[in-house]
Amino acid sequence: MSKLKPAAPGVERAAVWVDTVKRGPMLRLVRGSGTLVPEDIRWINTTTQGRVERILLRPGAEVTKDSIILELSNPQLQQAVQDAQLGHQSALAAYENRKADLERTILTQEAELASVETSYNNAKLNLESQETLLKEGLVAELQVKQLRSNVVDLKNRLAISQKQLENAKNGVKSQLAPQQAEVAQRSAQYQLRLRELDDLKVKAGMAGVLSQVPVEVGQQVGPGTNLARVADPTRLKAEVRIAETQTKDIRIGQMAEVDTRNGVIQGKVMRIDPTATGGTV
Repeated sequence: MSKLKPAAPGVERAAVWVDTVKRGPMLRLVRGSGTLVPEDIRWINTTTQGRVERILLRPGAEVTKDSIILELSNPQLQQAVQDAQLGHQSALAAYENRKADLERTILTQEAELASVETSYNNAKLNLESQETLLKEGLVAELQVKQLRSNVVDLKNRLAISQKQLENAKNGVKSQLAPQQAEVAQRSAQYQLRLRELDDLKVKAGMAGVLSQVPVEVGQQVGPGTNLARVADPTRLKAEVRIAETQTKDIRIGQMAEVDTRNGVIQGKVMRIDPTATGGTV
């Protein structure tokens, strides 16, 4: 008896699978229950404070990107829009007035330049004729010297006028820059207020089905409040609860079959929740 080997351990029949040993892939089937939920879901919130005036669509309605779900009111925002509009118009008027002043200044300098240039050309012609007469002894030399001095003076004035006109034209852009910046700032403020006013008409933002409207008429809402939820029913995913003890056999990318009670569709594992709830994942 002392030479006998220990007997093999025994197991219950129900705890083992009996089959012929074969070579090939081994199928490990993991089952779970769950629901089909939309893959694309969008919560629509408000960007400003307001009061719910009208709810135009209710859950279950089909919507497009531009469908208006509900409307808000905000008297303070409407006043802010008017103030921003007046501020923009005032800045634009100041810019146009400044531009007109600079254009008048340039026109005045151009007229002065033309006058000096005409005087200079006439003085040159007169000097040439007087020098001819001087050679013939018909005019005094002093008179010719005065004419020469006048031509030099007019030539200098012409050069100064040309430089002044050039500087005036080159300085238009820099002198208008402050007014242009003010117009741009006022315009941006006005456009921002217009967008906020337009946001009081809450739109779906995507095509799909309206699933929730968690507000009521007369309710005050603040920035960031969720006003509606829209989902795309054409793209669904299955959220399945699996026993925590079986999740070790599941890997992202594995093939899966989803029984929709209206047929079986093929899919694959996209995500595994890292936390367990009630013994399931």
